[in-house]
Parts: sequence; structure tokens; C-alpha cells
Amino acid sequence: MRKILTVVIASFYCLAVIGQTSHGDSAITLIKMQKDSALRAMMHTDSAKIDKEFADKLKEAQLKGIAVYPAMNGGDMSGVIPVKDPTEVPDPNMDYKLLFELTSNNPDSTAKDINYGLTEVTRIINLHVASGIPLKKIIPVIVVHAGALNAFTNNEFYKGKYKTDNPNQKLINDLAAIGTRFIACGQAMVFFDIKKEALMPVMKISVTAQTVLSSYQLKGYVKYW
Repeated sequence: MRKILTVVIASFYCLAVIGQTSHGDSAITLIKMQKDSALRAMMHTDSAKIDKEFADKLKEAQLKGIAVYPAMNGGDMSGVIPVKDPTEVPDPNMDYKLLFELTSNNPDSTAKDINYGLTEVTRIINLHVASGIPLKKIIPVIVVHAGALNAFTNNEFYKGKYKTDNPNQKLINDLAAIGTRFIACGQAMVFFDIKKEALMPVMKISVTAQTVLSSYQLKGYVKYW
């Protein structure tokens, strides 16, 4: 009986220790998660601050006539600030296969402005050209889903929705002129109720954006976003 009692007490002690250890591990895990969350928040804040500072500097460079648009102008933020005598330069003989994923639509209050994502695509292309890469060596593919689909609609659809002309059309046609391929996600079209007829003629349609992202990366495209 004494042995049985000893075993029972020992068992309860072990369970208590395990419980304490488990609780301790959980507490440590929670603290780590909180620290990680705080760190991510700080990084996001710093990133937003840096983006604003860069935007202010680029705007200042524009006003001074310093910013350049070596390939095309896709809005204020698509310019490049020249850098004198860079010591690291890309190979101008390579093909630069660039894959962009656009998902965000401008807020209704900025429906008259070029889609922010398209402006960034233009900036990246301008940066490549400014770095000495011939435009003919740049091969962009843009896969479009979620709210960004609205930016790629014809003027009739866009005007009916936002009461203004589609400001993206000229830039989209300029990008198409350099060989950019535009692909819409069929799943997103159904979800956002955008018919094929509402899209600009340059748009191709895939069953899903996911296969575009996977297949083009397997072809050696560098994915942005």
C-alpha cells in the first residue's frame, strides 16, 4: 500500500513538473511571439517612413529637373535619380525576365491617378534602363488579380464605376509597346464580377494567377512582390 501511495504521489509530482514546464514553455513562446510581432511592427513603421522620405526626395528631384524617365513616365514616383560613376553594374547582355504581381487597387479618392502598382512597375523598368540595360533586353510579365483588375478595364467600365476616365490606359499601352505581357486571373474576375469584355484588349486570361506565378518562375522570371 505504501509503495502504491509513493507511486501515486510521484506520478502527481511528475505531472505537476510537466505542467509547469509546459506552462513555462508556453509563456516563453508567447513572449517570443510578442517580441516578433513588435519587431515586425517596427520594421513596417521604418519601411513606411523610408518610403515617404524617398518619395519626398524624388519629388524634390523632379522639381529640380534631376529625376529622369529613361524608358517611360508612369507617374511622379516612376522616376530615377541619376547616380554618378556606379561601381556595381548589371550585365547588359543578359535577358532580364521580370514577373510582377499586382493585387492592389487605388482608393476611390485617387481613382484619377495611375495605379500605384503600375507606377512601381514602370520605376523598376526605368531603373534597369538607367543602369545600362537595353530596353529590348527587359521582358516584363504582369499578372493581375484582386482589386488591381479594375485598373486594366476599358474606359467605359472604369468611367461607369469611378465617374472618371481610366488614367492607366496610356501607361498600359506604353508597356505593351515594349513587349509587356498582361495576364488576368480568371478566379479574381469571377469574384470581382469583371467580364472579359470589360478588360482592355491587351489582357490575356488565365484560369488562375497561381499557375502564372509558378510557371513563369520556373521559366526563370524574377518575381516582384
